[in-house]
Amino acid sequence: HMIGMGPFIPHKDTPFRDFPAGSVKMTLFLLSLARIMLPDVLLPATTALGTMKGDGRQKGVLAGANVIMPNLSPLSVRKKYMLYDNKAGTEDDAASGMEKLKKQMSEIGYEIVVTRGDYRGEQ
Repeated sequence: HMIGMGPFIPHKDTPFRDFPAGSVKMTLFLLSLARIMLPDVLLPATTALGTMKGDGRQKGVLAGANVIMPNLSPLSVRKKYMLYDNKAGTEDDAASGMEKLKKQMSEIGYEIVVTRGDYRGEQ
């Protein structure tokens, strides 16, 4: 029901640290392709897109993503879940992170809806 994809970002403490980072452009292309092929799927604009490019999440939504997942983890534990270096939003508390997301989506003409986001396609 959901496809999660984002650009690969190497982490300095993994065996993949020297691998090349993924491409925002390719990720946006794949998001748009997934949207065309699977019109009902839940398709997130990932934090990795926003980390690699400041307006990456907005571009992800414009490419076909229909899910934004805010980081609601307490600040005290966020650094324990660092999938990649320089992850966007790790310094923002939940409230300010949500405000940033609302502003980003508003800039492209979208409004955040806070619901469970259940899959509504064919079952």
